[in-house]
Amino acid sequence: MSIRLRLIVVLTLAACILWLSAVLWIAGSTRAQVQRVLDARLAESANMVSSLISDQRIAVGTEGPVTVPMPATTDLSRQLSCQIWSLRGDLIGASSGAPDERMALAEGFSDTMIDGVPWRVFAVHNDDLGVRVMVGDRADVRGGLVAGVVRGLLWPAAVLFPLLAGLIWLCVGRGLAPLEQLAAHLRARRPGDLRPLPDAPAPREIRPVRRALDSLFQQLDHVRRTERDFTAFAAHELKTPLAGLRIQAQVARRAGDAATRDRALDAIALSVDRSDRMVRQLLDLAAIDSDGASPEALDPAALIAEIAQDIAPQARAAGVELAVQARDLPPLRAPRVLIHSTLRNLVENAIQHSPQGGTVTIAARHDAQGLTLTVSDQGPGIADLGRATDRFWRGGAGGQGSGLGLAIVAAAVDHLGGSLHLDPPDGGQVVRITLPLSPA
Repeated sequence: MSIRLRLIVVLTLAACILWLSAVLWIAGSTRAQVQRVLDARLAESANMVSSLISDQRIAVGTEGPVTVPMPATTDLSRQLSCQIWSLRGDLIGASSGAPDERMALAEGFSDTMIDGVPWRVFAVHNDDLGVRVMVGDRADVRGGLVAGVVRGLLWPAAVLFPLLAGLIWLCVGRGLAPLEQLAAHLRARRPGDLRPLPDAPAPREIRPVRRALDSLFQQLDHVRRTERDFTAFAAHELKTPLAGLRIQAQVARRAGDAATRDRALDAIALSVDRSDRMVRQLLDLAAIDSDGASPEALDPAALIAEIAQDIAPQARAAGVELAVQARDLPPLRAPRVLIHSTLRNLVENAIQHSPQGGTVTIAARHDAQGLTLTVSDQGPGIADLGRATDRFWRGGAGGQGSGLGLAIVAAAVDHLGGSLHLDPPDGGQVVRITLPLSPA
């Protein structure tokens, strides 16, 4: 159901309920008022008839019932019925239309049923003449008066409610106009238009929606610029080793001696290794950015041993020794791809920047803050720590890596909710990562 239809239905039902409540309240109040006024009229009429009998303006005797003219005290007097009974129980007078049965047995007000019709009666006792005067009216006459009042309220409602529903429809439409304008503006936008919404006066209820949309546009624009930069950088970085491969392949093909051919083949192998690592890092970065990995229970010590074993051939080729200091570590619950990418890139970076004969140390410990992983080398260290985690930044023109290692580490640590610390170089570079220990 649309908001417009829902508002119209709710407001119309609320108006109907309020109107009916008012009608019920007025009907109840009118019924009480009519009861009080007509009871007073009954008592007044009965006392008046009794006075007329005392003044002998109504002659009652033994010749038979006389016709009692009802005094015209109100416009409703003709609806009253009167009976005059002797104390011996004889009917000695009655008004035109009065019932034949005795209307009351006691003095004062009483309700009685005569021929299936409810009556309201007031009886007064005249001690001087020994008669009892009874004046009553039919209860349905009183109900008719109240029903007339209610009908007077309902008939205008039957005419006014369609007009009220139309007025509500118009008002709701005008109230939702800012939403329609916002929807029309969004429909008219091109898919690539991520600029903030133009400044325009808007109701207070619409402002949070506009702010949320502007925030969404800003995030989408950031993601698009990041993806565009990533694609451009990746294409540029892959172009260089591919060009080197082609040149070295041409050199190997045209080489006139075995030594030149071997050097070209060694250069091709080195370029392939660099390209392989770059492609793997790009895949790692894409996996981290997608944030689709599920956490699982991990054994940090076993994972560190696995990574050290995988990288051992690379370390031997570089003439670097690997040292692992990780024992008695608690289990860790986290996406495996993030932990694995983080440690592997840190160790590969450390091997790449370590001098031949140097040592790369992988250490792990845990405390109240969480699990701390430390990778240290004996290289020159990072000169500009402020840009170390920028993507494709290689620390100067002489860098040999792809510039993605620490960027991958920073992104993974951010997804894990941990912290990354790069200590200032002091005889080597030390990188520390602290990860929270979630229940496994």
